[in-house]
Amino acid sequence: MTSLVPRLPAHAVSTVHQFLRAHALANDLEGVVVGLSGGIDSALVARLAVDALGPARVFGILLPDARHSPELRTETEAYARSLGIASRVVEIEPAVEAFRTLLPDVRDRVALGNVTARVRMIVEYALARERRALVMGAGNKSELLLGYFTKYGDGGVDLLPIGDLYKTEVRALAEQLGLPAAVRARPPTAGLWEGQTDEAELGLPYAEIDPILYGLEQLRTEEEIAAATGTPLDRVREVAARVARHRHKRRPPPIPKIGLRTIGIDWRE
Repeated sequence: MTSLVPRLPAHAVSTVHQFLRAHALANDLEGVVVGLSGGIDSALVARLAVDALGPARVFGILLPDARHSPELRTETEAYARSLGIASRVVEIEPAVEAFRTLLPDVRDRVALGNVTARVRMIVEYALARERRALVMGAGNKSELLLGYFTKYGDGGVDLLPIGDLYKTEVRALAEQLGLPAAVRARPPTAGLWEGQTDEAELGLPYAEIDPILYGLEQLRTEEEIAAATGTPLDRVREVAARVARHRHKRRPPPIPKIGLRTIGIDWRE
């Protein structure tokens, strides 16, 4: 029904490869590290990095916590071996539990889930520095627009290679590149608490969300998007409101204008 379906561009792979080589091989850097969760996004990012940089310049990090199953860990380690990359497992549950002990009054599961996401990035940055490497994120365009990531957690990275691909485009590219069927079929999740899935939290499947986001990208009105997609107008408005509500997660911290040139305002990098 919809005429607002994002289509994977033919140049997507070559563009990502050029992007990775330009950033990861500059300034005497020695490659990239990527957190391997077992999900489609991180698996795709690792594959793109290997194809662009070669396996010797890609380092995989598995960061299991108490909810991470042994079967998923075994599968993810096998995937890293299939790519020919070195990898390391770092059990983060002791660090996460230390925060729970430090702040016993914090019970909100989102707040505690964000601790888990930030611990992961602390580990990735520590290991990246040792290897003179950049930290690659696995966030896609749908997640970034919806604010479906943790500020200074999985959102706190050096590179976002698939950050301009909607989730449905990620799935198409994963199929095109022949990623394992188990990875492609796994329900997307941030893995921050038991049973969490992206689509259950968001209230719509990505197949319905992405056309709405694509319509917003094209500056269509909410009414036009609803008509083109067949999605009820109130659901379109909910998605649009979420994009607006989470714009702070996509921006650097605001700074008041005081000096002659101010970072983020008129001091351009």
